[in-house]
Amino acid sequence: MQTTIGLILVLIFIFLAGIHIYWGFGGKWGNDAAIPTTENNEKVINPKLKECMVVAIGLLSLSVIVLIKSKIIIVNLPSWLQEYGLWIITILFMVRAIGEFKYVGFFKKVKTTKFAQMDTKYFSPLCLLISLLATTLALTA
Repeated sequence: MQTTIGLILVLIFIFLAGIHIYWGFGGKWGNDAAIPTTENNEKVINPKLKECMVVAIGLLSLSVIVLIKSKIIIVNLPSWLQEYGLWIITILFMVRAIGEFKYVGFFKKVKTTKFAQMDTKYFSPLCLLISLLATTLALTA
């Protein structure tokens, strides 16, 4: 079970990292629905290459933690990361799923934009799934 959950999480993280790399280098597919906007369709953020790469590297780093914790690869982590790494992933993605109460997450106020609709249907549930899978892996690892 650890291996299966680990592989699912790693595939999700690699896919998401790949999309962020693609966007960072100017890719347009999905970009219009992936950035929070105001009700006037003004972007709340305007990420550039650097920001996209930071997110991609972060996601790839999370996949390494999952690979190690699910015993797919054997590498020694710092003790604090070994003990709390999966819980950090759980908290990060649970916070993202809940959101910041205006544009992002299950409890957002702006709900009519393209991003808001995609967030409700796909992005926040995916974050909740990642959080639940990380919790399950943490409890079984």
